[in-house]
Amino acid sequence: MPSLDRLDNVFVLDLGDGENRFHPDWITAVNAALDEVEKGEGPRALVTVATGKFYSNGLDLDWLFAHAEQQQDYVVSVHELFARMLSLPVVTVAALQGHTFAAGAMFSLAHDFRVMRVDRGYWCLPEADISIPFSPGMTALIQSRLERQTAHEAMLTARRYGGTEAAVSRIVDKAVSEDTLRSTAMEVAQAQANKAGDVLGTIKARMYAPVLAILRDRVNPLG
Repeated sequence: MPSLDRLDNVFVLDLGDGENRFHPDWITAVNAALDEVEKGEGPRALVTVATGKFYSNGLDLDWLFAHAEQQQDYVVSVHELFARMLSLPVVTVAALQGHTFAAGAMFSLAHDFRVMRVDRGYWCLPEADISIPFSPGMTALIQSRLERQTAHEAMLTARRYGGTEAAVSRIVDKAVSEDTLRSTAMEVAQAQANKAGDVLGTIKARMYAPVLAILRDRVNPLG
Protein backbone atom coordinates (compact mmCIF):
# COMPACT_ATOMS: atom_id res chain seq x y z
CA MET A 1 0.00 0.00 0.00
CA PRO A 2 1.12 3.60 -0.54
CA SER A 3 3.20 5.26 2.17
CA LEU A 4 4.38 8.82 2.72
CA ASP A 5 7.66 10.17 4.02
CA ARG A 6 9.25 13.62 4.11
CA LEU A 7 12.88 14.41 3.35
CA ASP A 8 13.56 18.06 4.12
CA ASN A 9 11.23 20.00 1.81
CA VAL A 10 10.19 17.05 -0.34
CA PHE A 11 7.39 14.63 0.45
CA VAL A 12 7.99 11.19 -1.05
CA LEU A 13 4.90 9.12 -1.79
CA ASP A 14 5.78 5.48 -2.41
CA LEU A 15 2.96 3.91 -4.42
CA GLY A 16 3.97 0.36 -3.51
CA ASP A 17 5.97 -2.61 -4.76
CA GLY A 18 3.31 -4.49 -6.76
CA GLU A 19 1.35 -3.49 -9.84
CA ASN A 20 -0.03 -0.52 -7.89
CA ARG A 21 -3.42 -0.79 -9.53
CA PHE A 22 -6.18 1.63 -8.60
CA HIS A 23 -8.01 -0.51 -6.05
CA PRO A 24 -10.44 1.62 -3.99
CA ASP A 25 -8.28 1.10 -0.90
CA TRP A 26 -5.20 2.21 -2.85
CA ILE A 27 -7.01 5.35 -4.01
CA THR A 28 -8.06 6.08 -0.42
CA ALA A 29 -4.47 5.69 0.78
CA VAL A 30 -3.11 8.01 -1.93
CA ASN A 31 -5.73 10.64 -1.08
CA ALA A 32 -4.84 10.42 2.61
CA ALA A 33 -1.20 11.03 1.70
CA LEU A 34 -2.17 14.02 -0.44
CA ASP A 35 -4.11 15.37 2.54
CA GLU A 36 -0.85 15.35 4.51
CA VAL A 37 1.02 17.07 1.70
CA GLU A 38 -1.60 19.81 1.46
CA LYS A 39 -1.62 20.34 5.22
CA GLY A 40 2.18 20.50 5.35
CA GLU A 41 3.85 23.75 6.28
CA GLY A 42 6.61 25.73 4.67
CA PRO A 43 8.33 25.04 1.36
CA ARG A 44 7.39 21.63 0.04
CA ALA A 45 7.04 19.55 -3.10
CA LEU A 46 5.99 16.00 -3.88
CA VAL A 47 7.77 13.11 -5.57
CA THR A 48 5.90 9.89 -6.30
CA VAL A 49 7.93 6.70 -6.58
CA ALA A 50 7.42 2.95 -6.67
CA THR A 51 9.49 -0.19 -6.25
CA GLY A 52 9.88 -3.13 -8.59
CA LYS A 53 8.64 -3.80 -12.10
CA PHE A 54 5.73 -1.34 -12.11
CA TYR A 55 5.16 2.32 -11.35
CA SER A 56 1.46 1.67 -11.88
CA ASN A 57 -0.48 -0.69 -14.11
CA GLY A 58 -3.66 1.36 -14.00
CA LEU A 59 -7.24 0.49 -13.14
CA ASP A 60 -7.95 -2.55 -10.98
CA LEU A 61 -9.96 -4.35 -13.64
CA ASP A 62 -10.44 -7.49 -11.52
CA TRP A 63 -12.10 -5.42 -8.80
CA LEU A 64 -14.10 -3.44 -11.34
CA PHE A 65 -15.47 -6.52 -13.12
CA ALA A 66 -16.42 -8.01 -9.76
CA HIS A 67 -18.24 -4.80 -8.77
CA ALA A 68 -19.75 -3.73 -12.08
CA GLU A 69 -22.63 -1.98 -10.32
CA GLN A 70 -20.09 0.46 -8.86
CA GLN A 71 -18.48 1.35 -12.17
CA GLN A 72 -19.61 4.96 -12.27
CA ASP A 73 -18.61 5.70 -8.68
CA TYR A 74 -15.25 4.03 -9.29
CA VAL A 75 -14.55 6.10 -12.40
CA VAL A 76 -15.55 9.24 -10.51
CA SER A 77 -13.00 8.41 -7.80
CA VAL A 78 -10.26 7.85 -10.38
CA HIS A 79 -11.09 11.08 -12.18
CA GLU A 80 -11.05 12.98 -8.89
CA LEU A 81 -7.60 11.61 -8.09
CA PHE A 82 -6.34 12.82 -11.47
CA ALA A 83 -7.95 16.22 -10.90
CA ARG A 84 -6.52 16.50 -7.42
CA MET A 85 -2.99 15.72 -8.55
CA LEU A 86 -3.28 18.05 -11.54
CA SER A 87 -4.28 20.97 -9.29
CA LEU A 88 -2.27 20.16 -6.15
CA PRO A 89 -0.82 23.38 -4.68
CA VAL A 90 2.74 22.01 -4.69
CA VAL A 91 5.05 21.04 -7.51
CA THR A 92 4.79 17.31 -8.26
CA VAL A 93 7.31 14.99 -9.88
CA ALA A 94 6.73 11.36 -10.92
CA ALA A 95 9.79 9.07 -10.87
CA LEU A 96 8.93 6.29 -13.32
CA GLN A 97 11.16 3.32 -12.51
CA GLY A 98 9.02 0.68 -14.23
CA HIS A 99 6.02 0.05 -16.43
CA THR A 100 3.59 2.97 -16.43
CA PHE A 101 0.42 1.85 -18.18
CA ALA A 102 -3.15 3.03 -18.78
CA ALA A 103 -4.52 4.94 -15.78
CA GLY A 104 -1.04 4.75 -14.28
CA ALA A 105 0.27 6.65 -17.32
CA MET A 106 -2.55 9.17 -16.96
CA PHE A 107 -1.72 9.57 -13.27
CA SER A 108 1.86 10.38 -14.28
CA LEU A 109 0.56 13.01 -16.71
CA ALA A 110 -1.29 14.69 -13.85
CA HIS A 111 2.11 15.47 -12.29
CA ASP A 112 3.94 18.65 -13.19
CA PHE A 113 7.10 16.80 -14.22
CA ARG A 114 8.11 13.23 -15.06
CA VAL A 115 11.49 11.53 -14.86
CA MET A 116 11.79 8.05 -16.39
CA ARG A 117 14.32 5.28 -16.19
CA VAL A 118 16.15 5.11 -19.51
CA ASP A 119 16.94 1.39 -19.71
CA ARG A 120 13.84 -0.43 -18.56
CA GLY A 121 10.08 -0.04 -18.41
CA TYR A 122 7.49 1.33 -20.82
CA TRP A 123 5.02 4.19 -20.75
CA CYS A 124 1.87 3.14 -22.58
CA LEU A 125 -1.81 3.89 -23.12
CA PRO A 126 -3.04 0.40 -24.16
CA GLU A 127 -6.76 1.13 -24.30
CA ALA A 128 -7.05 0.64 -28.08
CA ASP A 129 -5.56 -2.84 -27.70
CA ILE A 130 -7.71 -3.90 -24.75
CA SER A 131 -10.97 -2.45 -26.12
CA ILE A 132 -11.59 0.05 -23.33
CA PRO A 133 -12.44 3.57 -24.53
CA PHE A 134 -10.97 6.61 -22.84
CA SER A 135 -13.51 8.51 -20.78
CA PRO A 136 -14.03 12.20 -21.62
CA GLY A 137 -12.03 13.14 -18.54
CA MET A 138 -9.16 10.85 -19.44
CA THR A 139 -9.15 12.17 -23.01
CA ALA A 140 -9.05 15.76 -21.80
CA LEU A 141 -6.22 15.05 -19.37
CA ILE A 142 -4.06 13.30 -21.97
CA GLN A 143 -4.62 15.95 -24.63
CA SER A 144 -3.85 18.75 -22.17
CA ARG A 145 -0.49 17.28 -21.15
CA LEU A 146 0.91 15.86 -24.39
CA GLU A 147 1.70 17.47 -27.71
CA ARG A 148 -1.10 16.90 -30.21
CA GLN A 149 0.66 14.37 -32.47
CA THR A 150 2.07 12.47 -29.49
CA ALA A 151 -1.37 12.21 -27.91
CA HIS A 152 -2.79 11.03 -31.23
CA GLU A 153 -0.17 8.32 -31.62
CA ALA A 154 -0.21 7.20 -27.99
CA MET A 155 -4.01 6.94 -27.83
CA LEU A 156 -4.65 5.36 -31.24
CA THR A 157 -1.71 2.96 -31.55
CA ALA A 158 -1.09 1.94 -27.91
CA ARG A 159 2.62 2.44 -28.60
CA ARG A 160 4.99 1.44 -25.81
CA TYR A 161 7.52 4.19 -25.22
CA GLY A 162 10.84 3.41 -23.59
CA GLY A 163 12.56 6.13 -21.58
CA THR A 164 14.54 7.62 -24.47
CA GLU A 165 11.51 7.59 -26.79
CA ALA A 166 9.31 9.10 -24.09
CA ALA A 167 11.79 11.93 -23.59
CA VAL A 168 12.04 12.60 -27.33
CA SER A 169 8.22 12.68 -27.54
CA ARG A 170 8.12 14.96 -24.48
CA ILE A 171 5.99 12.53 -22.53
CA VAL A 172 8.65 12.75 -19.82
CA ASP A 173 11.01 15.60 -19.06
CA LYS A 174 14.11 13.50 -18.47
CA ALA A 175 15.28 9.93 -19.06
CA VAL A 176 18.07 8.91 -16.69
CA SER A 177 19.82 5.84 -15.35
CA GLU A 178 18.21 3.75 -12.64
CA ASP A 179 20.74 4.81 -10.00
CA THR A 180 20.04 8.52 -10.57
CA LEU A 181 16.27 8.34 -11.08
CA ARG A 182 15.12 9.20 -7.57
CA SER A 183 17.85 11.74 -6.93
CA THR A 184 17.00 13.53 -10.19
CA ALA A 185 13.31 13.63 -9.30
CA MET A 186 14.20 14.93 -5.82
CA GLU A 187 16.38 17.67 -7.31
CA VAL A 188 13.61 18.80 -9.64
CA ALA A 189 11.15 18.89 -6.73
CA GLN A 190 13.51 20.58 -4.30
CA ALA A 191 14.24 23.36 -6.78
CA GLN A 192 10.53 24.27 -6.89
CA ALA A 193 9.59 23.71 -3.23
CA ASN A 194 9.38 27.43 -2.45
CA LYS A 195 6.44 27.79 -4.82
CA ALA A 196 4.04 25.72 -2.69
CA GLY A 197 0.84 27.41 -1.59
CA ASP A 198 -2.43 28.95 -2.64
CA VAL A 199 -1.02 30.99 -5.52
CA LEU A 200 0.44 27.91 -7.18
CA GLY A 201 -2.86 26.08 -6.63
CA THR A 202 -4.74 28.95 -8.25
CA ILE A 203 -2.39 29.01 -11.23
CA LYS A 204 -2.90 25.30 -11.80
CA ALA A 205 -6.67 25.49 -11.30
CA ARG A 206 -6.99 28.27 -13.87
CA MET A 207 -4.49 26.74 -16.31
CA TYR A 208 -6.41 23.46 -16.39
CA ALA A 209 -9.92 24.72 -15.64
CA PRO A 210 -11.59 23.03 -18.68
CA VAL A 211 -9.90 19.70 -17.95
CA LEU A 212 -10.73 19.85 -14.25
CA ALA A 213 -14.38 20.57 -15.05
CA ILE A 214 -14.61 17.45 -17.21
CA LEU A 215 -12.76 15.29 -14.70
CA ARG A 216 -15.09 16.46 -11.93
CA ASP A 217 -18.29 15.73 -13.85
CA ARG A 218 -20.01 13.32 -11.45
CA VAL A 219 -23.23 13.11 -13.43
CA ASN A 220 -21.91 11.67 -16.68
CA PRO A 221 -18.24 10.70 -16.19
CA LEU A 222 -18.32 8.00 -18.87
CA GLY A 223 -19.73 10.26 -21.58
